[in-house]
Amino acid sequence: MFKLPELPFAIDALEPLMSRTTLETHHGKHHAAYVKNMNAILADLPNAPATLEEVVALSVRENNKKLFNNAAQTWNHAFFWESLSPTAQNPEGELKAAIETAFGSVNDFREKFAATGVGHFASGWAWLVADSAGAVKIIDTHDAATALTEAGLTPLLVSDVWEHAYYIDFKNDRAAFLKGFTEKLANWRFAEKQYAAAKNGGQGAWRFPA
Repeated sequence: MFKLPELPFAIDALEPLMSRTTLETHHGKHHAAYVKNMNAILADLPNAPATLEEVVALSVRENNKKLFNNAAQTWNHAFFWESLSPTAQNPEGELKAAIETAFGSVNDFREKFAATGVGHFASGWAWLVADSAGAVKIIDTHDAATALTEAGLTPLLVSDVWEHAYYIDFKNDRAAFLKGFTEKLANWRFAEKQYAAAKNGGQGAWRFPA
């Protein structure tokens, strides 16, 4: 059975952009519920996979939507926590160069990423991803859909755009939430490790803790 991973930062470390109350609800209730529901489904499956990545892949192959929704949301949320940093950062090195090639500048990337999230209808996720050639792009996925299943792409960063990610702190102002994410919360050191893995065909990319 899988466990709810601990946050990689103190629960109040992201304030005021992401409050303790938000994380108590988002991590302690929403994320925890996905893990609990997934484990309940897996308990009825013979020879359930040992890794969450394999569980997500199995759910896709077998078109098991209930399992996919809970497994993918478990993975997406854990990746989201890794995408957050208590200290503001900027991309550096090869990833910065790739962003400048794709978007013109880091600030242009921030604006386009935020616009993608704001323009996403209803619930979902905004991702920065890279292919094995090192080219980066922004994609968005609906509901539980995940960049993990996008062939040839490695996720670098993600922002949750479900309302429960920001409504306590920002009400319906998704734009302000995403501005805070791109300018002050994005964990670029994590993204740079993911970028190196992407250029290695995905080898060494982050995996959900066993």
